[in-house]
Amino acid sequence: MGQTAAQPRGLLRRGPSEYARRQRPSPSERVKAMILAAGRGTRLRPLTDATPKAMVPFADKPLLEHIVRLLAQHGFDDLVINLHHLPQVITDYFGDGRARGVSITYSLEDELLGTAGAVRRVADHLDGPFLVYYGDNLTNFDLGDLWQTHQREGEIASIGLLWMDDPTTRGIIGLDAHHRIERFIEKPRPDQVFDNYWVNAGIYALQPEILNHIPPDTPCDFSEVFADLLSAGRPLLGHPLRGQLLSTDTPERYRHACQCVDSGAFALP
Repeated sequence: MGQTAAQPRGLLRRGPSEYARRQRPSPSERVKAMILAAGRGTRLRPLTDATPKAMVPFADKPLLEHIVRLLAQHGFDDLVINLHHLPQVITDYFGDGRARGVSITYSLEDELLGTAGAVRRVADHLDGPFLVYYGDNLTNFDLGDLWQTHQREGEIASIGLLWMDDPTTRGIIGLDAHHRIERFIEKPRPDQVFDNYWVNAGIYALQPEILNHIPPDTPCDFSEVFADLLSAGRPLLGHPLRGQLLSTDTPERYRHACQCVDSGAFALP
């Protein structure tokens, strides 16, 4: 493993790059973001035998490069990336992030901690509101709109939402008239799908208080955390996102995503 991953400390950038020039909020609005990129990508083998899942190529660049570009465009230039499978591929490619106008801190997981457990592991770095982005999704969402809504509404969590025909591979969410979440079902069976559902996009704006609801050093997913918060009567916000999402976690979805990018049906950030 490389020295960069072994010492999870990022360096602040010295100036804006091409990634960071468009759609940048004012400095007071810049926040940290964590990209979840530690998955093994077993369903994408043999492609992921020598390549981390988050580094599969799109338009001659790794998926993770497009994600970093999207985050930087919206002012998220203090990034944390968790690692597990082939970590040095990512650390060697991105380094400390300065060449891309961002600061990158790495969190190496010897054992996978799940989506929420990974965030809890870097709690000391997340001292203010932050964004979480699932690193196996290629999107061109308006992340600034989600963040502004989260700041305005002030809930412990704001969950980015989209609509899709088949929601059975993701969590589905029901909203009330004020966009508060009424119910949440992770990977529902077809008979559990209800009318007027929204789908979890794997992008969250979170208050640091949520870290108190995640057990330390224990595998845990956000589906568990959100379910516990709802059971305790804590309001969670659902925010429909503007833009497109392409999943890349199976060979069929990856091929479809590549076709959408190559044909121009999906606009890269």
